[in-house]
Amino acid sequence: MKIVTYNINGLRPRVAQYGSLLRLLNSLDADIICFQETKITRQDLSVDLTTAEGYEAFVSCSRSSSKTRGGYSGVATFCRVTSAFSSQEVALPVTAEEGFTGLLEGPKISDKELPEFSIEVPLKIEGFEEVITKEEILKLDSEGRCVITDHGHFVLFNIYGPRAEAEDKERIRFKLLFFKILQKRWEFLLNLGKRVVVVGDFNIAPFAIDRCDADADFEKNMFRKWLRSLLRNSGGCFYDVFRSKHPERKGVYTCFSQRIGAEEFNYGSRIDHILIAGPCIHEDHEVEEYSIFDCHVTHCDILTEFKRGSSDTLSKWNGGRSTKLEGSDHIPVYVKLTDIPDLPVHSTPALAVRYLPEVRGWQQSIVSFLSKSQSLQQKEVALNLSSETSSELSSSQQNQGYTTARNQEKKQFFAKRKSPHSIKDTKRAKGSSSSQLTIKSFFKQPGEEPSFSSDQNFSDEVDICNSQDVICSKEKGNAALLEWQRIQERMKTSLPLCKGHREPCVARSVKKGGNIGRLFYVCARAQGPATNPEANCNHFQWASYKSKDKK
Repeated sequence: MKIVTYNINGLRPRVAQYGSLLRLLNSLDADIICFQETKITRQDLSVDLTTAEGYEAFVSCSRSSSKTRGGYSGVATFCRVTSAFSSQEVALPVTAEEGFTGLLEGPKISDKELPEFSIEVPLKIEGFEEVITKEEILKLDSEGRCVITDHGHFVLFNIYGPRAEAEDKERIRFKLLFFKILQKRWEFLLNLGKRVVVVGDFNIAPFAIDRCDADADFEKNMFRKWLRSLLRNSGGCFYDVFRSKHPERKGVYTCFSQRIGAEEFNYGSRIDHILIAGPCIHEDHEVEEYSIFDCHVTHCDILTEFKRGSSDTLSKWNGGRSTKLEGSDHIPVYVKLTDIPDLPVHSTPALAVRYLPEVRGWQQSIVSFLSKSQSLQQKEVALNLSSETSSELSSSQQNQGYTTARNQEKKQFFAKRKSPHSIKDTKRAKGSSSSQLTIKSFFKQPGEEPSFSSDQNFSDEVDICNSQDVICSKEKGNAALLEWQRIQERMKTSLPLCKGHREPCVARSVKKGGNIGRLFYVCARAQGPATNPEANCNHFQWASYKSKDKK
C-alpha cells in the first residue's frame, strides 16, 4: 500500500494543470492520496473537483467567516478502490470523520472513542494558564484542517497545520492549541491499542538539518520542540518515517517559497511529514518488540519529480519578472506499507463526497439538464420533419426566391461599403453563403460597378478586410511591444544596483504594517544559501520619496 501526502496549493489550479482530477490523482500512483491547502469551500464542491472514477473522496472545508481565512485552507483524502460497496480493500475506510475535536456534527470514527475534551469542557491544558472553553476548541475545526479515515488496521489523520508569524500572538495561540488537542486525540487512540498514521503539512521543520541555512537557535522554537517530543528518539510514540529511513540525508526539502525563486538553489525546508505509531499488525508479535514501523514500513521518500520548473526556467527567475513556475510550492512525500491484510466486507462511509448534498445535487442537476436537452432535440427533429412535409416549394419558386435574395444582398453590401463601419459589419457576414463580390472587383476604377460571381460569396471581401485589420493590429502590437521594451530599458537604468552583483534590483512594496504601500528595492536573484555567491545577495534599499506634507 502506498500513501502520499501533498500540499497542492489549490485544488482547482492543480486540476487545471493536469487537465482533470483523475489525471492528477493517477500521476501520484497511490492507494491513498492526502491533499492539503485545497482552498475550496463547501459551496465550491463540484463533481470536476471532487469526483474521479475509481476513487472515493473525503474532505474538510473551511467554515470560517473571516475574509482572510475563508476558503484558504482545506484538506481532502482520495482513496483508490475497485469497488465502493461490499469491499474488503484497506484503502476504502471503514469510517471517516471531519475534524479532530469530536465536536463537529456528522459521522464519528466511533462514539466510544471520543477523547475527554469532547465530553468534558472547559479543559485545562499544559502550556495554557487559563481554562480552554468548548467554543475555543470548536474553532480549531472551523478552518478545515483535518479529516480522519479509519482503515481498520490503522487510523489516518490528514492534517494541514496552521502557520503563525512570530509577532502574531493570536495565531501562535491558535497553532499551539491546535497541536495540543491533536496530540490528545492521537494519544487517546494509541491507548486503545490503535495504530495511528499522521500525514500532512505541519508547517514545522523539526531539526536544523530540515532547513536550509538554519541558525544556531533554530531548534529552540517551541513548535519544533513540541514536534520532536512526539518522536521515539525523544521518548515519544511516533516515528518520523522519512528521517528514520534517511537519518543523515541532507538538502532534502518539501517546501520552497514562491516569492524568492527558492527552487533554483534548493533553498527550502522539510515541513511535510509522515508520522506513524502503534503495534505491529501480526498477532504473534509483542508490542514491546515490534511496531508497525518495524514490520510494515518499507520505503519513504520525497517525490522530487514534482518540483516546480526545470533548471532552464529556474535560471531565468530574475526576480519573478520573466517566468512563472507552474505547480505547487510543495513536493509530495510517500510511504509504502507491506503485508497489510484485507478487511471484512464494508462499504463507503457516510462522510464520502458522493453523499454530500452539494455534490449529489450537482450530479442530479447535470442529469436533469442532459435529459432536458435530449427532449428538446427530439422536439426539434419532429418540427423539422413536419415543416419539410408541409411547406415544400416548387423548383421554380426556389430559384425565384434565390435570385431575389441575391439582389437584396448586393444592395445591402454596397450600402455597407459606404458606411465607416463597413469592415466591422462585413466580419459578421463571413459565414454567409450568398453570392458575393469577386477579388477582381477591388481593382476596378472608382465608379465602376463591381462584378459578381455566381459561385463565390462575401468571403473574398471579408478576407481582404480581415487581412487589412490583422496587419493593422500586428503593427499596433509591434509598436506597443517596442515601446514597452524601451520603458523596461529606461527602468533598468533608473533602478539601483544590488551591492553583491552590481545588477539592477527589482522593486517591491510593503503589504502591511506602518509602511504599507512604501516602495523598496531588493536583489533580483533567487534566494539561496549565504555561502553561494550566485544566490541573492540580500541587498535591501528603501525607495526615496518626497513627504506628502512637502509642496
